[in-house]
Order: sequence, then C-alpha cells, then structure tokens
Amino acid sequence: MPQAEKIFVLDTNVLLHDACAFHAFGNNRVIIPIFVIEELDQFKRDMSELGRNARAVARELDVLRQKGSLTEGVATEEGGVVQVWMLKAGLLSSVGTANNMDNCILSVAMEVKATWPPHLTTFISKDINLRIRADALGLRSEDFEPDRTEITELYSGHTFLEADAGEVDGLWRPGAEWRPEGRPELGPEAAPSLSPNEYLQLRDRANPTHTSMGRFDARRGAVVPLSRNMKEGVWGVRPRNLEQSYLLDLLLCDEVQLVTVVGKAGTGKTLLALAAGLQKVTEEGRFQKLLVSRPVFPLGRDIGFLPGDIEEKLSPWMQPIFDNVEFLLNLSSKDKREGRGSRELFDLGILQIEPLTYIRGRSIPQQFILVDEAQNLTPHEAKTIISRVGEGTKIVLTGDPYQIDNPYIDSTNNGLVHVVRRFRQEPIAGHMTLSKGERSPLAELAANLL
Repeated sequence: MPQAEKIFVLDTNVLLHDACAFHAFGNNRVIIPIFVIEELDQFKRDMSELGRNARAVARELDVLRQKGSLTEGVATEEGGVVQVWMLKAGLLSSVGTANNMDNCILSVAMEVKATWPPHLTTFISKDINLRIRADALGLRSEDFEPDRTEITELYSGHTFLEADAGEVDGLWRPGAEWRPEGRPELGPEAAPSLSPNEYLQLRDRANPTHTSMGRFDARRGAVVPLSRNMKEGVWGVRPRNLEQSYLLDLLLCDEVQLVTVVGKAGTGKTLLALAAGLQKVTEEGRFQKLLVSRPVFPLGRDIGFLPGDIEEKLSPWMQPIFDNVEFLLNLSSKDKREGRGSRELFDLGILQIEPLTYIRGRSIPQQFILVDEAQNLTPHEAKTIISRVGEGTKIVLTGDPYQIDNPYIDSTNNGLVHVVRRFRQEPIAGHMTLSKGERSPLAELAANLL
C-alpha cells in the first residue's frame, strides 16, 4: 500500500448515522471492526432510521463481499478500500474489559495503528467520550462531519445593493427587470454571484430610505419585482418586516417548488406558510389541499401507543398548527363557543394532517405540503420526504436549527440545513432566513436572552 494512503477506522454510530459513510473517504482505506458488524446486527429489526441504516450497511457490505474478500479488503468505485478487521486474540487488555463493545472497537483501532505507520490511522466516531478515550490512548480521533455547515455561515436567501435613484424606481414598474451585469460590487460575473430566487434590496445611494425589492430569476438572468403588493397580505396576514415580505413572495411564487425557512421562535415561519398554503388552495385553486406534518416521531416509528385514530393521536403534537389556523380564521369568542374552528377546514378537505411515519412509498401530487419543525429531520429523512413530491406539488420546510430534539443530529448537520445547502443553486428552490421575532416583545426577548 502506498505510504500516502490514509486509514480510517469507523465506529458503529458513524454507519448508523450514514449508511454510505464508508464511501465518503475517497481513495483511502476504511476499516470496519467486526464488532461494529455485531452491533449493527442488534439494530437490523428496528423500524426506525437506525434500523434502516443498519440494514442498508449490511446490503452494501454484501455487495462488496461478492467482489472479493472483505478480510483482505475490497476496492470501491471511489478508488478506496473497505476492509472488515478481525481482532487477534488477547489484545483487549490494553483498553479495557473484553465485554465492552466500545473497548473492543478501540482495540481494533489500536491494532490497525500498530500495523501501519501510526500517523496514517484515524479513528472516526460520533461519540464524544469515545473520541476522548481514543485520544488518551494516543490514537488520533475525529468526528464524522462530511456535510457540516455552521449556522452563522448558512445562506440567508437575501442581500442588498446600493444603486442610483433611477434604478431603484425602475424596479417598481410592472414587468420591469434589473440586470446585475457590469456591477463591480458583484464581481466580474455578476449573475452567478446571485443564487436562484435570492432576494435583493436596491438602496438609493443618496437616500437610504428610498428602496425597492426584487427576486433574482435565474432563468431570465435578471432581478424581477415582487409578484404582488405585500401590504395587502394573504388571509388577513401582512408581513411585518422585509424578510417576511421576501418569504411571502417566495411562498406564493408558483415557479418555486421547494421552500426552506430558517428562523428562531416567533419569527412567523409557520404562520406565513399556512397563510400562503390556504391562499393557494382556497382562493387561487392552485393545489387540491394543504397537507401539514411535523416530525414529532422519527420516520418509521408507529404512533399506535396513543389512543384514537390518526388525527386524535397527532392532535397533541399538532396543536401549534391548529392555533395558527384558528388565528388565520379570525374566529370570535362566540364562534369558538359554537364549535367553529380548524375542524371546518378538515371536513371540507382543504386541510389535512399526516404523520411522517406513513409517507414512505407515497407519491403526493397537486398539494401544498408544509413540514414544520424540519430541523429534527436527518438528511436521509429530508430526502425521503422531498422525494415523495408528485407533479404540481409545492413543499415548504420550516424550522429553527437551535431547537433540536433529535439526539442524533445537531444545528450543523440536520436535514433542514442539509437541504438549504444542497438546493441553493437550483432554480426551482428558494430559501429565506428570518431573524426578527414578531410574536411579542416578550417572546423576542426570550428567544434572544434565554
């Protein structure tokens, strides 16, 4: 083996996190300890995301096994080698007792380190404590973070630029276009520096309060005005700040099929998405219904432990949605006493709630889909949901990456952030980050201070 080749020993949690993790190391050698295979076997009957990944790893290794000996190592399409390592007898004492799987996996890593030049071996684990133990043994260890994006570096979906008063006024005209070519502020290739469906505010150099807004249409290579007067709002809701105006325009734009929204609590993510969905379904007839879901349960886990039918089971978890819908309906106290509310929209077939548990294998056409709290999705779950979108369907993912309940992901590698990053340059997708809370002064202070 060439001396420049690196060796990566994978922990079980890496493969449970990403079933294709051993393809992420390029032309290097990936070692899978036999004890990892034993641990994966314990998850193979699990119907959760962990169980699916465990089964996917087994299938992938079986395909490689048919190409050669996993004990000796099998070449991958990336130019690397995948090898299953059997530990030699009597080598567990250096790291702990033999009945602890973590110790057994560390023993394999130490044996690998002793087999090749020590500086070539790296232990990969998502377990912080295990990485600390590896470091104490003199074994270099790292987290598995192939798609990590810091929130502070996340694409915001909007920007601003100073311009002449004439340019600012020109963007207000119906059917107007503003082309960014020849602007030194944007670089020699101005249009590529703007992402598809990125929003731009033009500010008058002489009068900063004189502004106009537009969306970059990648197909036309120009910034176009917002589709409607946002002061009118939809379903009684009017945007209260610039970012909300951008978001509402994005939600109402039929050219954009995928919308991602990131923002802290109280910024209006869910309310604006519901208002736009109801507008498109009831007023414009663009979609057949508004389908709403939240990833309260990991994909694949049944909701049968709660009493009642699907709607009754989901009711406690979907209450924030019901609250927003009733706000949009603007019901009086008398209406509520008479039993009016969001139930009417369900009975008319306008609004539907759906557990993500049963979305796998479906095709969902002609619907406006809202997935709330999408920060709790894994990248694979996000892929599963978006790939269900049928002809004529629009899907909106909203969430706050700082409020994650899923123990297997964090603010940098969750499904919502993953989708924002991967779809940034796609003309059918758009993103907006909301930063200003509008729920109440108290809620805004709580989101910022606590």
